[in-house]
Amino acid sequence: MFLKPEEQLEIIQKGVDKIVNAEELLAKLEHSFKEQKPLTIKLGLDPSAPDIHLGHAVVLRKIKQMQDLGHRVVIIIGDFTGRIGDPTGKAKGRVALSDDIVKENAKTYCEQIFKILDKEKTTVRFNSEWLSKLTFEEVIKLAATTSVARILERDDFQKRYNSQVPIGIHEFFYPLMQAYDSVEISADIELGGTDQTFNILMGRTLQKHLGLEKQIAMFMPLLEGLDGVEKMSKSLGNYIGVNEAPEVMFKKVMEVPDALIIKYFELATDEHPKVIEEVKDRLSKGGNPRDIKLELAELITTLYYGEEATKGAKQYFETAFQKKQIPDNIPSVLIEIGKESVLDIIPALMAKNYIKSKSEFIRLIKQNGVSLNGEKITVDDTDRVLMNEEVLQIGKKRFIRFIK
Repeated sequence: MFLKPEEQLEIIQKGVDKIVNAEELLAKLEHSFKEQKPLTIKLGLDPSAPDIHLGHAVVLRKIKQMQDLGHRVVIIIGDFTGRIGDPTGKAKGRVALSDDIVKENAKTYCEQIFKILDKEKTTVRFNSEWLSKLTFEEVIKLAATTSVARILERDDFQKRYNSQVPIGIHEFFYPLMQAYDSVEISADIELGGTDQTFNILMGRTLQKHLGLEKQIAMFMPLLEGLDGVEKMSKSLGNYIGVNEAPEVMFKKVMEVPDALIIKYFELATDEHPKVIEEVKDRLSKGGNPRDIKLELAELITTLYYGEEATKGAKQYFETAFQKKQIPDNIPSVLIEIGKESVLDIIPALMAKNYIKSKSEFIRLIKQNGVSLNGEKITVDDTDRVLMNEEVLQIGKKRFIRFIK
C-alpha cells in the first residue's frame, strides 16, 4: 500500500532544489495511489567516472526514498551515449569512451549503486538496447524535434560557440538520445543534479512532442565538500567516498562544517522531514553541533555499512581522535615479519587504498604526517624493518597494524 499522495509529496520534496512541476507530480501521485500502480523513476548514468562519493549519492538517496514509497526505479547506464560523452560544463567535448571501458565502468558503478538502492527493486538497462537499433531515418526524425537555437541554449554549447571552440554535430545528439531514453521506458519522473537541467527537460519536451505524458523533472542541489565551499569532488580531496572504510567515513563526516549540518541531513540521509525539523530546532536552541554531527556520522555510516560496523567506527573515532590513543579494532596488513621495511609495504598500502602512490606517501612523511607506534618517522626511517603488531598511522584518519 502506498502512503497518501500528500505525505509522499512531502517526503519526495525534501532537499530538492527544483521540481518541474509540483502540481503535475501531485496529480501523478494521486493517480498512482488510486490505481495502486507505481510510478517509473528514471536515472541516467554516464559510466565515465565509476567512483561514487556522497555528492553523487544525493540523487541516489532521493531515488531510494521513492523506491521505499513503492515506486519502480529504472537505472539507465548510458553505454551508448557514453561513446559520445556528455559535454556538460566542459570547455571542449569529452573523449569518447571505448566499449571495454564503458562496460568496466558500468560494472563498477552498479556495484556501488546497490550500496544505496535495493537491488531487488531496481531495473538496470543499457541504452544501447534501443539507441543502437535506430535507423538513420529515425535519427533524422529525432533531430527534427528540436532546433539548433534550442540546443545552443545549453550554457556549455553557448560558451564554446561564442568562444569559437569547435562543437561536433554528434554532440548535439547527446541530450536528444538521453531524452529518447525517457520515451523508451515511459518515465514518470527523471532525477539529476542541477548541472543536468537541460538534458532532463529535453526528455520532458520530447515526450510532449510525441504526444506522451510528460515526465516530472526533479533537480537535486550540488553538495559542498568538507571544505564547505566547493562542490564535493575527488580531485579536490573534499569528498566522502561510499566505498571508504567505515572508520574513515565516520571521521570525515565529523569534519563537515557546522553550517552544512542540516544540508547533509537533508541530502545524505533518509531522515523524515519532521526529524530534520527537530534537528534544526535543537541547533537553533544552542544544541552542541558536535553532538549532532555524531548522530549524523552514525546515520550516514549505518546507511552504507550497517549498525555493527558503525558501532566499531564510532569506537575507533572516540579512541583515536578524542582520547588520542591507538584503537584496537584497526585494519591489518599481512607482512613477513623481520624482512619487510616501511618502503616494502607501500604496494600493499596502495592496494588497500590507504595511500594513492609512493610519492604521496613520501610527501606525507616529509610533512610529519606518518607515525610508527606513535612516533613520527622521517624518510631515513623508511628502510626500517617492521615487526609484529607494529602500528602505522597515516595522517589523522588511517591506522594500519602489521601482523605476520
